[in-house]
Amino acid sequence: MRSGRLRHRILLAACLLPALAGCRQEAPAPEVEPPRPGPIPEVVEAPPAEEVEPAPPPGPPELPPLFRDIEKRTFQFFWDTTNEVNGLTPDRYPSRPFSSIASVGFALTAYPIGVENGWISRRQAVDRTLTTLKFFRDARKGPQATGTIGYKGFFYHFIDMQNGHRVEPWVELSSVDTALLMMGVLFAQQYYDRDDPKEQEIREVADALYRAVEWPFLQVRPPLISMGWYPESGFIDYDWTGYDEAMMVYILALGSPTHAIEPEAWEAWTRTYDTETWGTFMGQEYLSFAPHFGHQYTHTWVDFRGIRDAYMRNRGIDYFENSRRATYAQRQYAIENPMGWRDYGENVWGLTASDGPQRTDQEYNGEIREFRHYSARGAGRAVAFDDGTIAPTAAVASIAFAPEIVIPATEELHRRYGEHLYSSYGFLDAFNPSFRYDVPLKTGRIVPDLGWVASDYIGIDQGPILAMIANYRNGFVWELMKKSPYIREGLKRAGFTGGWLEAVDAAEAAEAAKAEAEAEAPEAADAPAAQTR
Repeated sequence: MRSGRLRHRILLAACLLPALAGCRQEAPAPEVEPPRPGPIPEVVEAPPAEEVEPAPPPGPPELPPLFRDIEKRTFQFFWDTTNEVNGLTPDRYPSRPFSSIASVGFALTAYPIGVENGWISRRQAVDRTLTTLKFFRDARKGPQATGTIGYKGFFYHFIDMQNGHRVEPWVELSSVDTALLMMGVLFAQQYYDRDDPKEQEIREVADALYRAVEWPFLQVRPPLISMGWYPESGFIDYDWTGYDEAMMVYILALGSPTHAIEPEAWEAWTRTYDTETWGTFMGQEYLSFAPHFGHQYTHTWVDFRGIRDAYMRNRGIDYFENSRRATYAQRQYAIENPMGWRDYGENVWGLTASDGPQRTDQEYNGEIREFRHYSARGAGRAVAFDDGTIAPTAAVASIAFAPEIVIPATEELHRRYGEHLYSSYGFLDAFNPSFRYDVPLKTGRIVPDLGWVASDYIGIDQGPILAMIANYRNGFVWELMKKSPYIREGLKRAGFTGGWLEAVDAAEAAEAAKAEAEAEAPEAADAPAAQTR
C-alpha cells in the first residue's frame, strides 16, 4: 500500500540511493475544454433569498451502463471478502494475506452505497458496520510489539484477518492509514442517523474511536506529523510534507475535539508545497504528486470544490481543480509517452501505486529498464516512476474530476482488455502491455498478446472507484461528510473558506435560530398579560 510504509520506503530509497467481455463503444462524451494554467474564479455560495425559488443545479451527464456494472462488482469486493465476524477487510484478494485498516475505511464507506443502490439492506449494513466499529473499539491496544491492534488511538497498517493483531515487525502504527480508517468511521457516523438503537450505537462508537486518536503523539518534530511509529524502534524519521494524501491526516487532527493539533501544522505543511510540487507539467500548472492516488484519497470524502485555504487562494484555484489538472496531465503524459511504452495513448493511461509484475531489470527498446512489483508509479515533477504498468483506478476513480476524458478511457480499458482484466469484482489492479518476459512473477500472469495482468484486487484501489462514481452521480459521500462537525472544524482551522463550507454553517445557524425562536414562542404565549392601569 502506498500510505505509511510505502511512502516511507520511497523517501528512504531517495535518501539511500544516489540517484467482462468487451462491449460496444458508447457515443463519445461531449467536448469539454481542458483546464488552462492560471487562476479560476472563486465562487462563494450563499443561501438564496427566501422569496427566490432557486433553479435546481444541472446534474452530471448520464454515465454509460458500464459504470453501473463497475459499481456493483466493486461493491461486492468489499461485501464478499470482508470477515463478517469482525468486519476486517483484506488488503488484497484473492491472495488475502492480511487486513488493511485503510481497506476497512473504504469498506465502511462502501456499505451505505450498497444500501442506496439496493444491493444490501440497511439492516445488513448496520450489522456489519457495528460489528466492525466494536471490534476496533474492543481489540487489545498498547505499546507491546505483538498481540495488539494499535496504540494511542492509532492502528497498525496491516493486521491479522482473524484476531486483528499487528501481523509482522515491519508493520508500522500508521498515521495516514488510521486517517483513511477514520474517514470511513466518520462517514458511517453521518449515514446511520436513525433513532434505531443499533444506529445510535454506531454513532456513539464512531465518535469514541475518533476522539481516542492522540494526534499530537506523532508530532515528534512539531508542528508536522510523523508517518508513524514502531514499538521496536520508535518514531519514523519522516514527516508528512509536500502535497499528497496526508491532507486528510492534518484535517482530521485539526478537527479533533479531544486531541487537536494547532493550525500552524497546516501552515507548515503547505509551506513545503513549493519545494518540488507546484509548477507546470504536461501543459498543466498545478500541485504535482506523481502517483495519482494523492489527488484522489482525501477527495473521496471531502468536496473541495469552491473552498480554498490560504495557499490555494494565493494560487487562484482550489484543490478540486488541482486534481482535475493532474488528471489531464496524466493523460497527456500517456499521449506523449516519452518512454515508448506499449499501448499508452489518449484512452489508455493511469499511473498510481499498484501491483506490478516483478522487481527485475530487462531490455526494452534497446535499453535496460527497471520493472517493479508493488510500487508507487506516477508522472509528475518529482518522485515519478513509470515501468509501463497501468492501474485502472487512476483513471476510473478520477471520474468526478474530468468525466469527459475518464468515460472514454474506462470504456476503452474494458473493451480492449476486459476479457482478462475485468472479472468478478471489476477491474483487476493493474496490467502492463510491455512486460512479456519469461521470468518468475511476484503476482499475476502473462497473457499472450497482452502482457502482464495482475491477479489481485487491492482494497485501497477499489475503494476510490466506488466512492468517486457515487460522488459523480449525486455527491453522495461528499454531501454526508459536509454534515460532519469534525470535518468542517478541521477545514476551518486549516484556513479553508468559501463555497459550501460557509453555506452549511449559515444554514445550520439559521436552523438553530429558528429552533430557538420556536422554543421561546410557547414561553411568551404562557406569560401573563401585562396589567394596565
